[in-house]
Formats: sequence, structure tokens, C-alpha cells
Amino acid sequence: MHKLRRVYALLAILSLVYSVAVFMVGSGTFSFIIWIFAAIFWGFLYLMDKKSLWPKIPKAIKYAFRSIVAICLTIFVICQGCILTQFFSKGESGAEYIIVLGAQMRDWGPSVVYKARLDSAVEYLNNNPDTKVIVTGGQGANESISEGEGGQEYLLSQGINKDRILVEKDSVDTDENISNALSLIDTDNDMKICIVTNNFHVFRGVMIAKRYTNAQISGIAAFTQYQYLPNNMVRETFGILKDIL
Repeated sequence: MHKLRRVYALLAILSLVYSVAVFMVGSGTFSFIIWIFAAIFWGFLYLMDKKSLWPKIPKAIKYAFRSIVAICLTIFVICQGCILTQFFSKGESGAEYIIVLGAQMRDWGPSVVYKARLDSAVEYLNNNPDTKVIVTGGQGANESISEGEGGQEYLLSQGINKDRILVEKDSVDTDENISNALSLIDTDNDMKICIVTNNFHVFRGVMIAKRYTNAQISGIAAFTQYQYLPNNMVRETFGILKDIL
């Protein structure tokens, strides 16, 4: 039990340190709070074990607690499995359009996350000269330009012709990124459309797109920095559940 207690303590400390690391990125989201709650959870288990409080808890409460943890863990594992099914997607070649999901713009240009998406779009566009791209995203309170316009500027700087770029600049989340982008074009069942986003996000992007169109949807997975992948994978679980519910 002492070894298990040390594991709880280590996980609590790591979760707290990671929450600070995520906060320092300054992405504008509050996903660091997830890791604070994780630290509290592991700290709770540590104290319950250290103070030998589990024997004092009624069996019904212990069973309920374990059942809730087991259900949450099962849901989490299923969602992670879904994410991994699209984690390395390269997209169908010859798409009429690719849709780049917006992410934060910095004063100096696209954030690391957004730049990875745009770079993947550039690679695809260079390999598929007849494909057009829709860059998406509105302007957040901490952004000096809309994500759609910032994405267009970056693509132009990478040599993509302006007549291949459509801009959507009003959306505030993934669902609107996709629905607003699709409203700019006429789709049909034979049309190929690729959703460009980071690897952890492709499954949800494709899932949402299939709700709005009967076109052939595939994903293009962009790189994610490894140190932030745990945060993004966990946060994406909540996004999947939100969209399903």
C-alpha cells in the first residue's frame, strides 16, 4: 500500500506541475483546470490511503465511487480509441476543397498549433494543384486578427495563390468552423472534402463534418507537440462527449 501511496503522490505532483505548464502556454483556454482537478483527485486518494480512511467508508459509497471511476475510465478509453482511428490520417487525394480548422492567432502570426495545420494544408495543396482551401475562424478577444484572415496571410506567404483560398471569419468553435465553411460552397455526394486539423482533433472534425454534408469526408492530421499531447487528448475527450450529447 505504501508503494501505491507514493504513486498517488507522484501523480498529484505531476498533474499540478503540468497544469502550470499548460497555463503558461497562454492559449486562451481553461484546459489547465482539468489537471488541477486531476491533482486534487490523486491527492484525495493519497490522503484516504495515508489516513487509512477507506475502512471507515460505508460499502455502498465505496462501491458507488469505484463504479463511477470505472465508468469514467471506460468512456475515456473508448474516446481515446476513437481519436487514434484518425490520428495518422493523410486525407484522400484529389479533394475539391480542404477545410483548415482555425486556432489561435498570435501578434506575430499563427500559433504553433495553427501553423502545424496550415503547413499540412500547404503540403496538400502543393501536391494537389486543383484543390482549393477554406481557412476558418473568427477573432477572439486575445487576437489582433481573425483566424481565417490570419490563415489566409500565412498561406499567401507560403506561395499559395489567392484565388485558391476562401476565408471564413465568423466562427467561434469547431462546429461553426465546419458548418460555416461548408455554407460557402455547393457540395454533392461525389465531392471530396478534407478536414485539416491536428492529429488529436481529426476524429471529431470528421465526425462533425459528416453531420452537415453527404460529401466524401476525410481527415488530414497535422503534427502536435508531444509535451502538449496529453492535455489535448484529454480535453478532446470532453469535446467528443459534448458533440455526442
